[in-house]
Amino acid sequence: MRIESYIRENIKKMMPYSSARDEFKEASQDMIFIDANESPFDTGLNRYPDPQQGKVKQMLSEMKGVNPNQILLGNGSDEVLDLIFRVFCEPQKDTVIALPPTYGMYEVLANTNDVELINIPLDKNFQPNVEEILATQNKQTKILFLCSPNNPTANSFNSKKVEELIKGFEGIVVIDEAYIDFSKEESWLSRLSEFPNLIVTQTLSKAYGLAGIRLGICYASKEIITVLNKIKPPYNVNQLTQDTAAEALSNIDRVKRDIRKIIADRKQLTLELKTISFVERVFPSDANFLLVKVDDANQRYQQLVEKGIVVRNRSKQLLCENCLRITVGNYIENEELILVLMQLQ
Repeated sequence: MRIESYIRENIKKMMPYSSARDEFKEASQDMIFIDANESPFDTGLNRYPDPQQGKVKQMLSEMKGVNPNQILLGNGSDEVLDLIFRVFCEPQKDTVIALPPTYGMYEVLANTNDVELINIPLDKNFQPNVEEILATQNKQTKILFLCSPNNPTANSFNSKKVEELIKGFEGIVVIDEAYIDFSKEESWLSRLSEFPNLIVTQTLSKAYGLAGIRLGICYASKEIITVLNKIKPPYNVNQLTQDTAAEALSNIDRVKRDIRKIIADRKQLTLELKTISFVERVFPSDANFLLVKVDDANQRYQQLVEKGIVVRNRSKQLLCENCLRITVGNYIENEELILVLMQLQ
């Protein structure tokens, strides 16, 4: 497929903004930089950050086995998703497909960009309805969003179904892998080169414990990354974020240790939740949270709040009636949760 045919015409024609740091890159300590209207007083942060985040991209490239020119970094995954909308979707004309229950920002970004969102619900096993998705698409359907592991259901999508969708969907397929580090399934990054229409997004917010720095990652073909770079803000990832990300990526053993601990605690928390009388089901999880069906989610949510514990009531989402979403906490938090739930029986 020719990706160029899916890009908006005005995006193809536009000239990208060229920042001072884009125009001159051969920096050295001996040079005088008076080209970017920065403060001359050294605060440690008086200079603009690298607009292409070269150090972080190189570290990710080596870790993930993806060329740096196939990586785009954003101010959180939400900025990355918004850029994808703006490149491929013509307002008031094109459509995108999402599979509820799923991450709510797909709908928010569709509304923000004045793009119609077509919802095709997951089946009772929280899996994509492949036939309906492929039958629903038309020439105006530009993007299919697959969140796997999915939020709020916590499950991974069947790999055969995902592959069928990537091959059969005549548009861009975005696989949101925010929770992939907690899954036994392999990332679709390993097959990125096979599918020119595939975009994989990840984040440092979950497994890396860096939600506060807001760093989202987009992996795609060089062609897609080039056009996304064309419209991104020049300095969208600040220096503090780049420095913190680089530090975390250089200490991957700590990250792997934390992931193992969360997965072990997830298993233990699942077993303990199943002993609570009003817990009707704990759904299987490939994420750092559990979807838990209870007798009355509104009542149980309020009771937990009164005890100083905040979970997420997902009852208003499709297929999630009377379901609470519970993040795996540390040992003390998990034990306090179970203690309170036992008292509520």
